[in-house]
Amino acid sequence: MVFAGGGTGGHVYPSIAVARALEAKARAEGEPLEMLYIGIRGRIDETIVPAAGIPFRAIAAGQLRVGSPLVFARNLAKLARGVLGARRLLQDFAPAAVFATGGYASVPVGVAARLGRVPLVLFLPDVTPGWAVRLLSRLATTIATTSERALVHLPRQKTHVVGYPVRDNFWSLERTAARTKLGLPPDAPVLLVTAGSLGARKINDAVAASLSQLLSVCDVLHVTGAADEARAEARRAGLSAEQQGRYHVRAYLDDMPEAMIAADVVVCRAGASTLGELPAAALPAILVPGEYEGWSQAPNAEYLRDHGAAIIVRNDELGRLGDAVRDLLADTARLDGMREAMRSLARPNAAADLAQMLWEEAA
Repeated sequence: MVFAGGGTGGHVYPSIAVARALEAKARAEGEPLEMLYIGIRGRIDETIVPAAGIPFRAIAAGQLRVGSPLVFARNLAKLARGVLGARRLLQDFAPAAVFATGGYASVPVGVAARLGRVPLVLFLPDVTPGWAVRLLSRLATTIATTSERALVHLPRQKTHVVGYPVRDNFWSLERTAARTKLGLPPDAPVLLVTAGSLGARKINDAVAASLSQLLSVCDVLHVTGAADEARAEARRAGLSAEQQGRYHVRAYLDDMPEAMIAADVVVCRAGASTLGELPAAALPAILVPGEYEGWSQAPNAEYLRDHGAAIIVRNDELGRLGDAVRDLLADTARLDGMREAMRSLARPNAAADLAQMLWEEAA
């Protein structure tokens, strides 16, 4: 099997979850299984995928939804080179099927799969597709998506709602053990702040501005991203000894499932992974949807909000972040309701269902 896509954790982790489910399927069937992940250099996939034991190969790729005609032409040339590179890799590896999760890195592989008559299973992790998924949806043999709300954007006759596949440990972790591992108190309210695999300066700045208010009502586990770790540590050094003990700074966490299971509330962006990981952890959320050129995370955030599982705070409203956290932690009934609403959205069988789809396409 070949996996492709990504650039962010929300697109890479589904491939890893499906890979683990495929391994289990292969063992049960007594069949050999080889896997390869095709991505681009310098993005998070290049680190996460080999660490998961999956071989990684890189090709050229570039975004086409850009404002500069010169950058568009340059990236179009990259895309063409990427298709040639992907065709060579597919010819050498001879996969039975390709699994693509969107992102511009998946486009050359998806096109090469179609040219080579290799079955293409396309997965849309978000509520709304970007240009890559819109393009590949025309080429895909079958399509899967996280939520029923996405069906309006995809060809219904070949699209299945399966949920967002998450890592197995989301279903086996225990809250007290997770808190002990992370050095968090067993009983105090805990706020997790994570800006995603690429970090988010605006969220980190809002936490810094409201830190004293936050620490008066909860412990804060702040996953800053590498670029902002030093700034957060400097802010921590200026706190009282008691406050320092309640402010836990990390640049990055490999054990994010533990952090989500340990927390009472999370402040985060609304990338694709929030649609699977937050429900798996039954974690109420204050979502700050990212806004990017030609694309927004708002539909993901609105999906969770409309199900009663999350609150939305826009980028220009981050000045009220401290009040939002304080008010939510003080309203036990609302917090419990959000927790149950989030839990109801969990799809524990998503990875196994996607693995079965791939297996059938490969047969």
